[in-house]
Amino acid sequence: MGIRPRVVKKNEHQVSGFYEIFTFRRFLVLKSADDRRYYIYRMPQQASFDVTTGVDLQEVDNAVNQAQKEITQRYDFKGSPATIELDRTGGKINLTAENDFKMNALWDVLQSKLIKRGVSVKNLDPGEIKPAGGDTVQRVIALKLALDGDTAKKVAAAIKEAKLKKVQAAIQGDQVRVTSPSRDDLQQAMALLRGKDFGVELKFGNYR
Repeated sequence: MGIRPRVVKKNEHQVSGFYEIFTFRRFLVLKSADDRRYYIYRMPQQASFDVTTGVDLQEVDNAVNQAQKEITQRYDFKGSPATIELDRTGGKINLTAENDFKMNALWDVLQSKLIKRGVSVKNLDPGEIKPAGGDTVQRVIALKLALDGDTAKKVAAAIKEAKLKKVQAAIQGDQVRVTSPSRDDLQQAMALLRGKDFGVELKFGNYR
């Protein structure tokens, strides 16, 4: 272009008629319609964290093993075909018992073990009790391993509605990235989300 760009202060961008050309790292290159010069604006550094959900499958596996061990030792489950199996690939737990009464007891045992292992019951989605083969019933407990679309939208909307200064939220697949130039404002956003119920246990990571 023949014109050396210069670093300008933010208040110089109050002139109308600037066009964004491209961004590179922390720099924004602008072209002025008034004098046709190119300007480089040094953007403020952004801090951020990601909002996700999920469960520790190893802790779920430990809870399942402990629950299965307990029912084999309990008198009221003696001779029972009751089983608890973790399907890691499918992200679910399969329960089998001989009737609804035993199924509810089995579910109570599993929940208590999961809670003791630090697995939030919010991330458990129990299905209906259904008949299975061999005079047994079955129940599938789905594990909420990631934010679904609706929950991600609710998280992003909560940040927007709070109108925290310079805090923004963007949905990125199965997570929400929250950004701000101020780490203090990010802490406020985190506290805000912790105080709301989104139907799952929110996890905060990649804080930088």
